[in-house]
Amino acid sequence: MKNEFDRRAFMRISAMSIGAGALLQFSPLAGTARGNAMARLFHQQNGEGPGSFSIVQLSDTHVGFQGPPDPLGTKAFEHAVDVINALDPQPDLILFTGDLTHDSDDPAEHAKRFKTFRSISDRLRVKKRMHVPGEHDAALDGGALFRENFGETHYSFDHRGAHFVALDNVSMGKPIVGDEQIAWLKKDLARFPKTAPIVVFTHRPLFDLKPEWEWFTSDGDTVMNVLAPYDNVTVLYGHIHRENHHTTGHARHHAARSLIFAFPDPSANEKKPLPFNPQQPFRNLGIRTVTGNTAAKPFVAGIDDVELSIRELSGTEGIQQMLKQGESL
Repeated sequence: MKNEFDRRAFMRISAMSIGAGALLQFSPLAGTARGNAMARLFHQQNGEGPGSFSIVQLSDTHVGFQGPPDPLGTKAFEHAVDVINALDPQPDLILFTGDLTHDSDDPAEHAKRFKTFRSISDRLRVKKRMHVPGEHDAALDGGALFRENFGETHYSFDHRGAHFVALDNVSMGKPIVGDEQIAWLKKDLARFPKTAPIVVFTHRPLFDLKPEWEWFTSDGDTVMNVLAPYDNVTVLYGHIHRENHHTTGHARHHAARSLIFAFPDPSANEKKPLPFNPQQPFRNLGIRTVTGNTAAKPFVAGIDDVELSIRELSGTEGIQQMLKQGESL
C-alpha cells in the first residue's frame, strides 16, 4: 500500500539501561521507497518525519523510601542523573515508568516527596521528560498529586516517526487500565497502519508475569489484544525492580531495574528484596545495552549488562560518606 509503513525499513534499535531503564536508539533505514513513503506519511500527520533518536527510561526511584534494604535513599537516582548527563550525545527524551515517589498516608509529606523528585530530575540536561504513575504515586489519591505535578496519567505523542503511548494501570487503586482508557487507546491507534512502530510505556507489566506477587495487570490481555494487530510494538515498564524480557506476538516487553533496591527473579519462592551490600552499593542497579535491528525477522535483542560504577568514590571512606548522606535524606 502506498502509505503503509514497513518495519523492515523503519529502524535499528538499541537500548542501554541507566540503573532503572533503557537508552533506546532508533535509526530509520532511509533511502528505500517504503522508507520515503513513511517519511511523507508522518510529515502529513504531524509535520515531522522519521529520524534517528534516543531515549532513556528510568523507573522506581521511590523518593522518600528510607531504611533497609537500601540505606542510600536517593543516591542511586542522583548517580543515574550524573551518568545520563555525561552521555554524548544527549538522548532526545526521558521516560519515567512509575513509582517516582514512595507513598505516604500524609498528603503533605507525599507532596514534599514529589517536590524532591522534581528537584533531582530537574538536574537532567534533557528537558523533555515524560512520566506515568506507579501505585506508590497514585493509588492512595487516584492520581491527584501526580496530575498536579505532571499532568494527565495517560496520553500519547509522536516523536521522529514512532508513536508513544503512556498507559496508567495503577490510579484506580488496583492493577487495572480500565474500560474508559482502553476505549481511548483504540481511538488513539486508529489513525495508524498496522506496521507503525508503537512504544507503550507503563508501570506494571501488561502480561501475567507473577500474579501472586502482583506482577500483572488484570485487563492486560485486553490491552494487548488492542495492540496485537500492530507489527512493531515495544512495551517498557517498571514495578518489578529488575530486568525482564518477554515476547507476546509482535510485542516485546522490557522491564527496567529500579533505583532503590532489587527484587529476586520471578522463579524465586519468596518476594523478598535482595539485601544491600555496602561493598557494592549499586549492585543490580546497572547499565544494560540492548542492540538489535528491526530489519531482521524476527527481531532479537542482544543484551549486555554492566552494573552502575562507584569509581568516583574513594574506597571505604567514600562508601561511608554515601551511607551517612543517605541516612540524612
